[in-house]
Amino acid sequence: MIHIKETVVVEGKYDKIKLSSLIDAVIIETNGFSIFNDHEKLNLIRRLADKNGVLIITDSDAAGFKIRHFLGGALPQDKVKHAYIPDIFGKEPRKNAPSKEGKLGVEGVPAEAVMQSLERAGVLYETANKPRRLVTKADFYEDGLSGGEGSLARRQAMLAMLELPQRLSANGLLQVINAMLTYEEYKEAVKKLDA
Repeated sequence: MIHIKETVVVEGKYDKIKLSSLIDAVIIETNGFSIFNDHEKLNLIRRLADKNGVLIITDSDAAGFKIRHFLGGALPQDKVKHAYIPDIFGKEPRKNAPSKEGKLGVEGVPAEAVMQSLERAGVLYETANKPRRLVTKADFYEDGLSGGEGSLARRQAMLAMLELPQRLSANGLLQVINAMLTYEEYKEAVKKLDA
């Protein structure tokens, strides 16, 4: 599995599932056009872009390009990279009929084509640095952010302190923390919760 330092932005959950099987990266879904009105999620993507940059990979149909252009205009140009999947006609196995334009989305394109599009975007590299300590689910449990009495309220306090969307799940928070903070910065944030 290849590590990508940029936050990867995709249209939906099936795209996220596909990419999660190919790369190690923080992957955020726009939930299609709902990103146009989801100011919390857009602010989160902006913050992630500021930290590590963003890679946008959407379907090659008109809807995908509309979402891509919206995000491209809402984010700093120097923090955005684009990966373009090829136009491949067909139908995803989970669907009853092909899309309106008859093209496969990110979820349906062969893995090799996705990897080639990532390579062309310039985001594939092997990490030469020493691996860093990531925050884990066990850390969340030990720090009272999951699996215990009051963990939901504590997690909501952490979300508020970090100015993140309140609807972010425990797994989503873990992913964002690992994208935005070092382990040491996370532990400092936990100390602030206890203060």
